[in-house]
Amino acid sequence: MLKTFNIENLVRESVKGLKPYSSARDEYVSDGSAMVFLDANENPFENGVNRYPDPHQRSLKALLSDQKGVSEQGILLGNGSDEVLDLIFRAFCEPNQDNIITLPPTYGMYKVLAGINAVENREILLTADFQPAVDQILGIVDDSTKLIFICSPNNPTGNAFDSVAIWELLDNFKGIVVIDEAYIDFSKTKSWLGQLQQYPNLIVTQTLSKAYGMAGIRLGVCYASEEIIAILNKIKPPYNVNQLTQEKAFARVSDTSLVAKEVHQILTERNALEKALEELDFVQKVYPSDANFLLVKVDDANKRYDELIQNRVVVRNRSNQPLCNNTLRLTVGTPEENKKLIATLKQLQ
Repeated sequence: MLKTFNIENLVRESVKGLKPYSSARDEYVSDGSAMVFLDANENPFENGVNRYPDPHQRSLKALLSDQKGVSEQGILLGNGSDEVLDLIFRAFCEPNQDNIITLPPTYGMYKVLAGINAVENREILLTADFQPAVDQILGIVDDSTKLIFICSPNNPTGNAFDSVAIWELLDNFKGIVVIDEAYIDFSKTKSWLGQLQQYPNLIVTQTLSKAYGMAGIRLGVCYASEEIIAILNKIKPPYNVNQLTQEKAFARVSDTSLVAKEVHQILTERNALEKALEELDFVQKVYPSDANFLLVKVDDANKRYDELIQNRVVVRNRSNQPLCNNTLRLTVGTPEENKKLIATLKQLQ
């Protein structure tokens, strides 16, 4: 456990003294009674979305708090996980001064956001079995290293990282460890949400784009200490999550049985797809997966990708990623889509 951790030492100076924008809905919170709202320069004619949304998404946060066991004050919602990640950069990383650490092959937006925010990105490759090289990571840390990004289960490799390696980073790194759990609902490993109180330098991000099937509404979730969330709330746009997204998300998150049913079916299909792929002559390896996709090593990824496109099947060629030569990333689809994929691949042998 990190015995001493002062978050103020990591916050950008410009953010420390920042007074956040106060919106009309910050100054007055409805108690549910009928009111005449003449405070926000809105169109007064009711159409369901003529009023500004709750800037703090209170109803949705209360639901997530109950389901995840995290206080409402420890939750931040964003316009997709990408906005959440960008807010983390802007709160803690001084442009042209600080650095972060990422672990390729991994989610490409970490590197993009580092570039946008003028923050050095120090890359340490995963090991041959796609695990964090802890000694190398800690070996390049300096006083200007603010963040370590860990995607677990990882994209594009699909595997969850060894918990001992993550604990070692949490215990020994004096900055913030961001664990991206976009695919956690498909994994047998436990979420790191249960460690938030033990590790004040931990941020866990999740999304409604994968298991919840809500990619189109763009909603990302950040869980952290109340101190970290308070800092992020200072810099987030006032109405960053729109009314329609809040309503759709609330309905979907409430329907736990349907989400669980769909996740179970995806996992069943993933197992069947893995077995079918292993029977193909040009498939050299199907990597173990804790996600809703499979990373597959083939004889010639460029060739197989083009052949699939010609047959109207779109996958992702990940051969340009480190340690991923001649690999395709295949998302688990519906039973009908998976049958189409396998039938097409069999024709290519």
